[in-house]
Amino acid sequence: MISPFSNYLLLGISVSQPISSSYQSSEDPGAFAVATNGEPFPWYHLRLPNSVIPLHYDLFVHPNLTSLDFVASEMIEILVRDTTQFIILHCKDLEIMNATLQSEEDLRDKKPGKKLHVLSYPAHEQIALLVPEKLMADLRYYVAIDFQGKLANGFEGFYKSTYRTLHGETRIIAVTDFQPTQARMAFPCFDEPLFKANFSIKIRRESRHIALSNMPKVKTIELQGGLLEDHFATTVKMSTYLVAYIVCDFNSVSGTTSSGVKVSIYASPDKWNQMHYALQASLKLLDFYEKYFDINYPLPKLDLVAIPDFGPGAMENWGLITYRETSLLFDPRTSSVSDKMWITKVIAHELAHQWFGNLVTMEWWNDIWLNEGFANYMELISVNATYPELQFDDYFFDVCYAVITRDSLNSSRPISKPAETPTQIQEMFDAVSYNKGACILNMLKDFLGEEKFQEGIIHYLKKFSYRNAKNDDLWGSLSNVSPMWNYSRLLSLKSCRIITKLAFLEENKIKEMMTTWTLQKGIPLVVVKQDGCSLSIQQERFLEGVFKEDPEWRALQERWLIFFLDLVYLISVYTLDLAEKTTWVKFNVDSNGYYLVHYEGHGWDQLITQLNQNHTLLRPKDRIGLIHDAFQLVSAGRMTLDKALNLTRYLQHETSSPILLKGLSYLELLYHMMDRRNISDVSENLKRYLLWYFKQMIDTQSWSDEGSAWDRMLRSVLLRLACELGHAPCIQKATELFSQWMESSGKLNIPTDVLKIVYSVGAQTTAGWNYLLEQYELSVSSAEKNKILYALSTSRHQEKLVKLIELGMEGKVIKTQDLAALIHAIARNPKGQQLVWNFVRANWTDLLKKFDLGSFAMRTIISSTTSFFSSKDELQEVKQFFESLSAQGSHLDIFQIVLETITKNIKWLEKNLPTLRTWLLVNI
Repeated sequence: MISPFSNYLLLGISVSQPISSSYQSSEDPGAFAVATNGEPFPWYHLRLPNSVIPLHYDLFVHPNLTSLDFVASEMIEILVRDTTQFIILHCKDLEIMNATLQSEEDLRDKKPGKKLHVLSYPAHEQIALLVPEKLMADLRYYVAIDFQGKLANGFEGFYKSTYRTLHGETRIIAVTDFQPTQARMAFPCFDEPLFKANFSIKIRRESRHIALSNMPKVKTIELQGGLLEDHFATTVKMSTYLVAYIVCDFNSVSGTTSSGVKVSIYASPDKWNQMHYALQASLKLLDFYEKYFDINYPLPKLDLVAIPDFGPGAMENWGLITYRETSLLFDPRTSSVSDKMWITKVIAHELAHQWFGNLVTMEWWNDIWLNEGFANYMELISVNATYPELQFDDYFFDVCYAVITRDSLNSSRPISKPAETPTQIQEMFDAVSYNKGACILNMLKDFLGEEKFQEGIIHYLKKFSYRNAKNDDLWGSLSNVSPMWNYSRLLSLKSCRIITKLAFLEENKIKEMMTTWTLQKGIPLVVVKQDGCSLSIQQERFLEGVFKEDPEWRALQERWLIFFLDLVYLISVYTLDLAEKTTWVKFNVDSNGYYLVHYEGHGWDQLITQLNQNHTLLRPKDRIGLIHDAFQLVSAGRMTLDKALNLTRYLQHETSSPILLKGLSYLELLYHMMDRRNISDVSENLKRYLLWYFKQMIDTQSWSDEGSAWDRMLRSVLLRLACELGHAPCIQKATELFSQWMESSGKLNIPTDVLKIVYSVGAQTTAGWNYLLEQYELSVSSAEKNKILYALSTSRHQEKLVKLIELGMEGKVIKTQDLAALIHAIARNPKGQQLVWNFVRANWTDLLKKFDLGSFAMRTIISSTTSFFSSKDELQEVKQFFESLSAQGSHLDIFQIVLETITKNIKWLEKNLPTLRTWLLVNI
């Protein structure tokens, strides 16, 4: 699964109320639960007992897309491990009509099933099936259940989705989304990843629809009344959260991989022309993964389906991957190069899951990073190999830099951490699991070498195929292939300046190394001090908002086994003698290590001097790493802001687009901070500085889609910023294009990379804003709708922003799935931040009716409306609101993250505002 908001810089989530994740299979007479009918419920744990395990589900489903409900039945073949008198299943919001039990002998002799007494315990989303006689160990039984339910209104379980045709007709489809704990909303099941089974699925439908599921259809039976029943082949052994089925009227395009797998892209009929890029990318990526993993994709087909209403960005259901339309459909007329990058990476992510997650699944959700971190990491490997022109390794920097902001807070969490309740499990799907997981894997690959690392993950996948795994299983596989190291000290200098190898490893201890990265939170800071030919190196925990002079700093320290490429370094202080004196040193070459580096004394001054004299002596990845580390060190109180700003002065000579984008992002961040706080003298001077310093770069940009992927992304950012800052030539050109577009009734093809800019400038007039809203309703391109919605959110008129929120809450013109992104966009608008914050507080209960408490959407809404605050009054206001929610039983770990972020913002302003003001006066 991938977050729909991964292309925004959002906070992650942690778990703060751990409960033991060990299985409990014995009954404790000292604990009890009460079923809904008042009878004792025989099981009181959140986790299911392991006395009974499923082997096979025979599932029949008949959705009615008119009455918006479904009837269903299932036969579950179970194996009893320990004698028991009850079976515990997960079940939520389903009505059980009948439940019976047959033994193997009963089934063979065609004896009717014995009726089971059903108890419900909604607090744990469980039902108990009480059997008349004990189930004996090592025997198989068959549980038959008839049940029914409503198609859900949200984005979980078995739910309804709608789309509008070009002719204005609204059509309904039925779709599933089960990760992490929502299969139980569609059928009673053992809804935990460890309970893998095979599934045989039958779907009844009308002739105007088609049905899709994980496996290919093997036959269709015609029934009375014009109904059809599709029977699908039995799945491979898999977890319940990967089961999927859809009833729709979509069209498709198909192709075949070199190994014979049929790949199909499905979408609503009016979007046929937007499916072709996804097909091309899927075929290339699936071919790549089969070769890279040395394991064939195990199913005969793979469908990728664009769903009109979808919560996450995509979901990796085995053989039937579901996507938001923005994550799968590429419209040549309105999709930008950034859209192409996003679609490519999401397809790469979900296809990687067919091995990491589906073939080998984590034992429990505390190790979800084994799924998501690997899928994020494999985006880097696969997209670089299949689409080198996208230069995805430069994009990967932002994967790591985004989570460092999160991981540098004390409220961060370890990658692997206990999680039990559905809300806690949802919270595990955050930047720490996805991004930090990917970054430490990339660091480990860099340490072991690409070939050895690949051998190790192939060993892991083959050993645990169709099974479950945990952290230690991965480290064991990597240990089997990694080289043995002798106790040694290695040093390599490049131009006598760049340290590429440093430290020591006594023996091969992959597990010992990696547990410091997965089982403790935070990120290390390597502090380097040069004194002639001697280097003093020490490590500490990097913390933003907690300064070294603060009394709590020392108690928060940790130690990591740090990779300096070919070696590992743990001790607190280490001294290294260089062969000769050098003017500067640079650690963390190519920024592959998940740590920051601070150069004490004159270290930073020497690097800044080198950048100004000849920046090309440092490789591009090192230059981007220096910019990132410098501004992060400012937030930690380890570097003055003027020094970080002085480092950016060399950017006028920089030619690398990714580096320019990184430098611009920090300068723009400063501008928006000042603008939101209404510190007008500083914001005006920052505006003047940005337009002066980058003027030549801005003025040489063409309003086109020409150039490399990164040149095009730089163009989009430069022109957007120029127009936002009121640069007259930019506004004039955008206004001219917008007027031409309006005059053409929306038919003029504007270059896709500047489309959002043109729309945003056009949205500043009442006539333009209203016309954009009309086009939003008419557009069949999700890429275009995204750009229009962003543009509408930039209006400086609050009544227009209020209208957008109302439309988002209504869910018709602006779909509910886009509400969180809309709120995020409005919160970025200085005229909208207080507006959406007030809205969230006033409408909290209504928002919880639309989204689960721990969902991506709710966490995005919370963080985006509060994390820009930077005053003590705002901090107190947010704190009181969170306390009121916690008192009502609504607690999320993002509450503490937000409070710490606001505190950090307050400290940043107190420490750095005078410096910023002075620096601007000197440098304008």
